[in-house]
Amino acid sequence: MEPIVDLDFIDNRTPEQAAAAACDTHVTKETNTGKSRKLYIESYGCAMNFSDSEIVSSIMFEQGFDTTSDIADADVVFLNTCSIREKAEQTVRNRLGQINYHKKKNPGMVVGVLGCMAERLKKTLLDEEKIVDLVVGPDAYRDLPNLINEVDGGQKAVNVLLSREETYADINPIRLNSNGVSAFISIMRGCDNMCSFCVVPFTRGRERSRDAHSIVREAEALVAQGYKEVTLLGQNVDSYKWASEDGTDKVNFAQLLEMVALLSTDLRVRFSTSHPKDITDEVLYTMKKYDNICKYIHLPAQSGNSRVLELMNRTYDREWYINRVDAIRNILGEDCGISSDMIAGFCTETEEEHQDTLSLMDYVQYDYSYMFFYSERPGTLAARKLEDDIPLEVKKRRLDEIIQKQRETSLNRNKRDIGKVHRVLVENFSKKSDEQLSGRNDQNKVVIFDKKHYKKGDYVNVFVHDCSVGTLFGEAVD
Repeated sequence: MEPIVDLDFIDNRTPEQAAAAACDTHVTKETNTGKSRKLYIESYGCAMNFSDSEIVSSIMFEQGFDTTSDIADADVVFLNTCSIREKAEQTVRNRLGQINYHKKKNPGMVVGVLGCMAERLKKTLLDEEKIVDLVVGPDAYRDLPNLINEVDGGQKAVNVLLSREETYADINPIRLNSNGVSAFISIMRGCDNMCSFCVVPFTRGRERSRDAHSIVREAEALVAQGYKEVTLLGQNVDSYKWASEDGTDKVNFAQLLEMVALLSTDLRVRFSTSHPKDITDEVLYTMKKYDNICKYIHLPAQSGNSRVLELMNRTYDREWYINRVDAIRNILGEDCGISSDMIAGFCTETEEEHQDTLSLMDYVQYDYSYMFFYSERPGTLAARKLEDDIPLEVKKRRLDEIIQKQRETSLNRNKRDIGKVHRVLVENFSKKSDEQLSGRNDQNKVVIFDKKHYKKGDYVNVFVHDCSVGTLFGEAVD
């Protein structure tokens, strides 16, 4: 699963920071309902992890746990981890060393590792990280109360069983990682794509689509609570396909998008992530039909060269990808936001093939991208079959060229927005001043403007008069 979109990285990110971008972190907020024990969760990596932590918090709440944002107050500490790159795992290991300070002060503190790193390393984590009391994979969160009881009884505990059915459809998440305006809704779990560089199929299991009606009910509840935006999450949302047990009710992703969009014209609908092999014209025409489905698509390319894409087992070539981009532009227009993931220095990539990636970026004109140099992950097809033969300095140089290309393109795309009025959903104050507000437009770009009488959760028409590489600046207009 790709990281949550955050435009702020573009202005000052170095190649090294780009390689670590998957280490985005969220910490639980305070809930004080009088429960007897406190839970602290740090979530790393992708939006799916942040969504999973909300499910975990709900399960633990039923077992007598409030959440805390202060690790020193916690009875139980969970790190919900990412395995997408080595840097992400090393960040967690370093954090466990820091948490050891708190455990020495509070020996009764339970420390657990959840998520993809837990699934990849399994019981090995208990041997390598003595501070860890329990290890729980993404499909085993319902077992947490039993595992906590085992640890309370003096035992170490592990459950990393993957499921072909678990979707947590009946659990109402506690919205810990939300700003009160936007929320995530998980529509499916797992991944059937076996990209040669990726650990996700091994850490999150096979693809399962959640009951469409449970998704709509969750979105309805969010609307009733005053939320203005939902993001439908899946490793590959375009392959969403649900059917009732008797087969009379069938819903694909385009139909699900429509069902959610019809709940309220005031509810913005986003989704992530699309796979180039699966995104259909039906989805694009559904986006065009409804104004409240945001005109923005995260469409990871990974490379602009067909031979490299074949080695990556992406199951499409450059021409197919360009065909899908052309369809987006033809159906949704030039203003539709498109973002991507790019990997520099994949196994055997030549200089000419790297230039194909740069030329694809020129063709598509991405609004922004997540950019990394290749990092071999144990257990993947690439690690077993391909030699990681590109020198690190070459990877870093190629990544730097990709980043510089994206900076130029992002700035040019943002300049196109100057002189136009954008409908912005206010999410919070800007990072630099409480006199300014920050929100996102339809294309998922951050827009900053003076506060005036507006507040979080408002839709505001903003005339954009300036931009940077990662941000639009404007003033509210009535």
